[in-house]
Amino acid sequence: MANDKKLVEQITSMEVDFAKWYTDVVKKADLIDYSSVKGCMIYRPYGYAIWENIQSILDSRFKATGHENVYMPMFIPETLLNKEKDHVEGFAPEVAWVERGGGEPLAERMCVRPTSETLFCEHYANIIRSYRDLPKLYNQWCSVVRWEKNTRPFLRTREFLWQEGHTMHATAEEAEAETLQMLNIYANFCEHDLAMPVVKGPKTESDKFAGAEATYAIEALMHDGKALQAGTSHYFGDGFAKAFDIRYTDKNNELQYPHQTSWGVTTRLIGAIIMTHGDDNGLVLPPAVAPTQLVIVPIAQHKPGVLEKANELKEMLSRDFRVKLDDSDNSAGWKFSEYEMKGVPLRLEIGPRDIENGQCVLVSRHNREKSIVSLENLNETVKAKLEEVRQGMYEKALANRAAHSYDCTSIDEINATLEQKGDGFVYAMWCGEEECEDKVKELTGVGSRCIPFEQRELSDKCVCCGKPAKTLVCWGKAY
Repeated sequence: MANDKKLVEQITSMEVDFAKWYTDVVKKADLIDYSSVKGCMIYRPYGYAIWENIQSILDSRFKATGHENVYMPMFIPETLLNKEKDHVEGFAPEVAWVERGGGEPLAERMCVRPTSETLFCEHYANIIRSYRDLPKLYNQWCSVVRWEKNTRPFLRTREFLWQEGHTMHATAEEAEAETLQMLNIYANFCEHDLAMPVVKGPKTESDKFAGAEATYAIEALMHDGKALQAGTSHYFGDGFAKAFDIRYTDKNNELQYPHQTSWGVTTRLIGAIIMTHGDDNGLVLPPAVAPTQLVIVPIAQHKPGVLEKANELKEMLSRDFRVKLDDSDNSAGWKFSEYEMKGVPLRLEIGPRDIENGQCVLVSRHNREKSIVSLENLNETVKAKLEEVRQGMYEKALANRAAHSYDCTSIDEINATLEQKGDGFVYAMWCGEEECEDKVKELTGVGSRCIPFEQRELSDKCVCCGKPAKTLVCWGKAY
């Protein structure tokens, strides 16, 4: 048996050291391993499976709204990158360059894509001729490289996985509608599938994506009170179209510039899941993206009929769910700890007495609640229980956000609130001047996260300068 088996290693308490807790979880839950390539990480099968599930759900939603997947080269010639001035200036500090190929100097150096706007624009210039060619609704699943100085698994690495949508539209109105449609798809995915509440809204002028006319974001609050940007959607207007001379003939046979959007989410979402839902026992995974939704742990599996019944349940439940049966010789206690660490949403325990009584025990990971349920209609019971888990996780995350959201009307109040209650979302009025935006961050440590669509008037004065306020801003310290 398992006397000689090592029990699941203890992880650092998040209340003692949140950063260490996070590192412990990503390593001990077998999500990643570190690579000899500095700033890059190895996605282990369990970690990559979470990304595959995220990808599968979002990909189906993109396609349901008419988007098609393509793939662009990973190298961008320098002259192509330089075609859009604001864009290249925004990315210049993070670009990785290739200057030799096959031992020979390249005629022109190329960057490893930090994002693919310029490649898509070059392609669109070749294929868009008429209004009949629009809209172009393309998406790409790939990796990108940004030469970050300070890295942390999933949250900030030099190479990371993402999707980047790039679309072209005949009018500004169509492009703006696309930008908001994709933002709402992201928000719905986060709130429903990841059980992670988000704040939606535009970024301030100074915080827009390089080359964009408008950037919209979804902002989530982590357990430690820091914000995490979970997704962005950008409206580019016709700036890139003009830079790349992309024109089409409209219905009046006149030449027009199309309007462009770009939108993306990354493997940073896995970090968001960990920090929104995790606890001192490890991961807590939303059922929609959990590689294993239910684990079956046989109790006294050496006794006659136990493993047979466990296998029968696995076969039955696997028709509807991602199920794992652990029939290893590790102790039941070891298995309980192992699958709690891995965040499996539901655990099913079945032993001789349960079989006699036609029942099993279901244990929910997020609150450890145990339920004795009948083996009849078990698939329906598990489906309902997984939805209960999802809803419970969302409500818990929403309660954490509510407990760490503060309305403030002065700089002094922001500082006093953060000192007394800890980090969180700070809601405060703003005059719209970049100078005040910078001053708030300098004096309090919280920067603007977004201008929430849901506006309230906390006062008629800017939190910084006291001049008439234009809008409510969500501020926070961010990853």
